Amino acid sequence: MRILHTSDLHIGKRINGFPMLEDQRYILRQIVNIANREKPDAIILAGDIYDKAIPSGEAVALFDEFLVSLTRLNISIFIISGNHDSQERMAFASRIMKESGVYVSPVYDGKITPVILRDEQGEVAFYLLPFIKPSVVQHFVPTVEDLTSYDAAMRYVIGHLDLSSERRNVLVAHQLVTGSERSDSEDMVIGGLDNVDASAFEGFDYVALGHLHRPQWCGRETLRYSGSPLKYSFSEVRDKKSLSLVEIREKGRVEVQEIALMPQYDWHDLRGSYEELTNRAYYEHTPYQEDYVRITLTDEDDIPDGMRKLQTIYHRLMELRYDNQRTRAGMAAVGGATEAEKKTPIELFDELFEKQNGQVLNEEQRAYVETMIKNVWNKDA
Repeated sequence: MRILHTSDLHIGKRINGFPMLEDQRYILRQIVNIANREKPDAIILAGDIYDKAIPSGEAVALFDEFLVSLTRLNISIFIISGNHDSQERMAFASRIMKESGVYVSPVYDGKITPVILRDEQGEVAFYLLPFIKPSVVQHFVPTVEDLTSYDAAMRYVIGHLDLSSERRNVLVAHQLVTGSERSDSEDMVIGGLDNVDASAFEGFDYVALGHLHRPQWCGRETLRYSGSPLKYSFSEVRDKKSLSLVEIREKGRVEVQEIALMPQYDWHDLRGSYEELTNRAYYEHTPYQEDYVRITLTDEDDIPDGMRKLQTIYHRLMELRYDNQRTRAGMAAVGGATEAEKKTPIELFDELFEKQNGQVLNEEQRAYVETMIKNVWNKDA
């Protein structure tokens, strides 16, 4: 069985004031053309279809155009909602869409019924899991079992699936797997509380993941992020965007290859003095004038109205920065901020409390704070 896997379309996204809708239209048409050429049995859209829970009318119209084009190819389409999507809105009319081969993850209600496709090797079961939070899963747990972590919640969900070791099983999910490589365009949770260990996904022949925008494996080649089809931050400048073409042969034999995607406009990180970057010899015969660019000027003095002046040359200039003695001094003052990502909320509170009070939390205070963190996490995570 041949499957195309992609995710994180983020239809309707705006970046630094630039609407990405036409870029998205361009790349979605490219995906349709690839699907028409490769003739897959199914295509997987692993969450974050839209950039907002309440998408604009233009975003909805573009996704509708994309789905109609795919259904004309007579392939099965599997869609789940991500953390940027509304599960309720994504699931609208899902029972009607099944008749056209479009399967959308419903609002999580404690059970997941697989969609079964068949080929010459037998059955392939597709489990469509929308983005889950511990508080949502806890609601369907009949015991007092504590599911305050994403890992525990995922293990509970998977442990209650009707998995058969006799058939090939595919999970479509939108979660953060521990050890995966993030980019700046993704949401970050302090302390890594949203992490799920890769071992939670044992039992599946292929796990089609969404959430992270960089294509990558997670521990094994059959646990994969396809990555977003477009770049959404300058941390992705060097990334090569692609679709994952998955071939599931007999049980236990899966092959994955990447099919390159070419954007309408690429992204570039440019650096130099104002004089260098405005010299015609620097930018002529390059795509810089029309592609998305971020410019870092090395001049010691700011250029008056520099953004506007540079935009007359670089028409999709998204960001202007300076790298000089003044800015480096400022960066040194906040250099430790990135360490916060590696610490748990209680560790961060410990540090704050000690700095403000000159003493560490006692056992009673620590237990109280841990309880408060769990309550807030279950409510807002």
